[in-house]
Amino acid sequence: MKDRRGANGWTRERLIAAIAYGFSGLLGVRLVQATRDRIVGEMTILPEHLSDAGSVHGGVLMAFADTLAACGARLNLPPRMVTTTLESKTNFLSPCGLGRIVGESLPVHVGRSTSIWRTEIRTAFGVRLAFVVQTQMVLTPARPRRAKIAFSRARS
Repeated sequence: MKDRRGANGWTRERLIAAIAYGFSGLLGVRLVQATRDRIVGEMTILPEHLSDAGSVHGGVLMAFADTLAACGARLNLPPRMVTTTLESKTNFLSPCGLGRIVGESLPVHVGRSTSIWRTEIRTAFGVRLAFVVQTQMVLTPARPRRAKIAFSRARS
């Protein structure tokens, strides 16, 4: 699999390391392919990903799609810029239980200040589960600040 370097140094390997931590790592998201014009990922739906009705929780599918689209946006960032999700719209098409799911995220628009990505999520057998369109905003990273902690006095 050929690895294409993003405009700001992001590579497939760097993306894999980035999503291994935090919420995406907790979900178990794995990148299969990562280029500037196509992201493919997979994850295994486990019992802890299910709703009380026994099917995968919608928030899990939304977070999976968000992770894939953000990876695509990162690969297309200008040098020294960061991205964050500005908006997301999910259409749920079919319920799903335990097993492997696959997501493919493709760019609709890549501009200077935003990029728009469409992600389709399917079961390993090809059943469509969800269709997601999201907008990623391109930002200049904020300078680190010291955290201010406010303490309030209890009134007697």
